[in-house]
Amino acid sequence: MRLDKWLWAARFFKTRQLAIDAINGGKVHLNGQRAKPGKEIGVGAKLRISKDQYIWDITVQALSSQRRPAAEAVLLYEETPESIARRQAEVDRRRDERSLSLQPETRPNKKERRQIHRFKRGPE
Repeated sequence: MRLDKWLWAARFFKTRQLAIDAINGGKVHLNGQRAKPGKEIGVGAKLRISKDQYIWDITVQALSSQRRPAAEAVLLYEETPESIARRQAEVDRRRDERSLSLQPETRPNKKERRQIHRFKRGPE
């Protein structure tokens, strides 16, 4: 089965074109080496997938040429415990970073904008 088609069927990418772009961009490694989108993969192949700031280290458990529901797509691969821990740590770090940011979560309403303008103008 083609690598790009399997990545699409396993729901790592929304479209096959996105999978092809990721493979060509060096974001997907097959058995420790860069691969081409048409590379044939089989059960037992080891993949390293980088998407956004997350990295998956997985082993292919089954092949499927059709895109199935997410509950079935998870059965196509097995993720290593280290990979799960690393991704969870990244999720926690991003959540903490977001909660500590000084940016307000919403835009100021009309009353708050007037208060900001008054404050910036200073005493009159």
